[in-house]
Amino acid sequence: MQRTRGGIDRRPHAGSARVGRQRQPKRAPLAAVRVKAGDTRRPPWNDHVRYWFDNTLTGGVAALIGWLAIACLAIVVPVSAVLVWTDDSAPPAPWSKVAAVWRTVGQTLRLGGEVGSPLRVALSVLLALVALFYVSTLVSLITTAITEELVALRLGHSTVLEQGHTVVLGWSAQIHTVAAELVAAGTSGRPRAIAVLADVDKTEMEEELSAEVGDTGRTRIICRNGRATDPVALARVSPGTAEVVLVLPPDEPDEDAEVVKTLLSLRALVGEDCRVRIVAVVRDERYRLAARLAAGANAVVLEVDDITARLVSQCVRQPGLSLVYQELFDFAGDEFYVVDTPAQTGLTFGEVVLSRPAASVVGLVGADGAVRLNPARDAVVHSGDRLVVIARDGVAASATGMPAAFDESLIVSGPLAPPRPGRLLLLGWNRRARRIVDHLSGHVTAGTVLHVVTEHTEWAREEMRSATVEDTGLRITFRRGDPTLPGTVNALTPAAYDGVIVLGPDRPAGNGSPDDRTLVTLLLLRALEEGAGRPVSVVTEMTDDRNRSIAPVGPGADFVVSGKLIGLLMTQISQNWLLAGVFESLLAPGGDGIHLRPSGDYIREGGHTSFATVVESASRRGECAIGFRTRDQGWDRSGHRVHVNPSKTAVRRWSADDDVIVITAR
Repeated sequence: MQRTRGGIDRRPHAGSARVGRQRQPKRAPLAAVRVKAGDTRRPPWNDHVRYWFDNTLTGGVAALIGWLAIACLAIVVPVSAVLVWTDDSAPPAPWSKVAAVWRTVGQTLRLGGEVGSPLRVALSVLLALVALFYVSTLVSLITTAITEELVALRLGHSTVLEQGHTVVLGWSAQIHTVAAELVAAGTSGRPRAIAVLADVDKTEMEEELSAEVGDTGRTRIICRNGRATDPVALARVSPGTAEVVLVLPPDEPDEDAEVVKTLLSLRALVGEDCRVRIVAVVRDERYRLAARLAAGANAVVLEVDDITARLVSQCVRQPGLSLVYQELFDFAGDEFYVVDTPAQTGLTFGEVVLSRPAASVVGLVGADGAVRLNPARDAVVHSGDRLVVIARDGVAASATGMPAAFDESLIVSGPLAPPRPGRLLLLGWNRRARRIVDHLSGHVTAGTVLHVVTEHTEWAREEMRSATVEDTGLRITFRRGDPTLPGTVNALTPAAYDGVIVLGPDRPAGNGSPDDRTLVTLLLLRALEEGAGRPVSVVTEMTDDRNRSIAPVGPGADFVVSGKLIGLLMTQISQNWLLAGVFESLLAPGGDGIHLRPSGDYIREGGHTSFATVVESASRRGECAIGFRTRDQGWDRSGHRVHVNPSKTAVRRWSADDDVIVITAR
């Protein structure tokens, strides 16, 4: 308060807070505020008119109807009068012409147009208004119903009525790979449908899949909105009538409990006796057992961390191996098939391997469904057994013929050269690092050294105390350092190592990607490689396949993109259920895996012969040869030319730079 001549001025100061509820003056419409600050001139008349008009609109629906009626009459009445007064057949009397104008106005506005006494005119107008109200209300109801149906469709709340379709539950990094591979798998078969359920806007899902997948051909992708953990929302994609259900992993390992809950909801909806096949994925090993129990017996549960760690440990010891897995896991090129063998019953496995001219035979599936990769050479093919082959398509996988000829004189039969100890470098640390070290310790030669450089040396040392690497001959050293800093990388001499592993963090800083730091490390390694003039064999773990195309890498670089590989595995298993056993055996510890061996272990160096000779030589060693890798002047950007399932009859010269791709336990 401030004191004035008349006493105390109780008006609040400008900008001060009033105590209690104060009545605020109405704010004029923006259209009426045309006068500049400090201008005392009278506003133009059109501003007054607009201000008055804007205020009348605040009267609500009645004001809007009134202005609509005035606007219509302002046009209809003058035009009707012109039509009547210019009509030669119009009555001459003025009142008769007024009545004719009224009829025209009434017919135009559906007001009846009756003439006569005022009561008759009023009743006709009343009936016309009732009819108009009825028709407008009916149209409004129909429009509302159609709008609600369109909104429901846009929101993705309607039920999918399909039979034998594929259901995809969740929305994560794997969705694009899964959708694209399912579309590729259905290009040559019958039309199919893919129903996607996720807690994402339906329109957003459709636009993103359309941009990433492109033309879907004969395959329809149907998106529905809802949480997969809710049985009511789950029913929208009709999982009970589906051929297979794919449960995608979350982007964060802490959310694996959502996968378990989704599987429980799925079983509650389809019932315990439902035969729908389920492929689910978790990230953390702690949830794998719970997911298996929730999914039931007719399910396959994959674990991202374990598969990623296993492939990284294999690729760092065998550069170029990631390209082989890429070729075998996707639907482009050659992949695994399981085919019948009625004409080859009674033959040994060694005799069968050369009998498929366009396919590589790698295993047997018994009548009980048990998978045996790389069985013994003298194993007999019994009635009911099926072959596991690698071929370009189903037709090539099933074709049989005369055994391919081989050159006995070029086959090498001596003992294999023993592996030597190596030096490996691990840059970075995350939750999969301990598993990578575990897998390395079980396959490297005694005396191998692993040098770990990370900012989290205490975390790494603590995890290694619980690892089982003491008696394997793998020696681990630690050094503190940030792999994204030039000083850290420059002090390591990466070219002096047999292999380098680059790992990103589990969680990115800010809104970035875990691959951001990985790309920086790769850039530093690339600069060292170019400066030293020596190649660096690098295997990089990535989460997003789009970052692989921009990675600054040189010849010999391998990438293990966890999200893409898991998506490829899911779609392969969904299309052929028997492949679950094939991949489990291929990736299991101590099982028969994919290896790269020098061609000199199978064929005399410099010899000209067909791939059939290599297959026969590998078979005698208890291995299945499935292709070869060349390293010559024709290197592509990856540094390798990988040939999976080559023709057994094509003759080529085998050099010391060639490697043979085999499936073996050694």
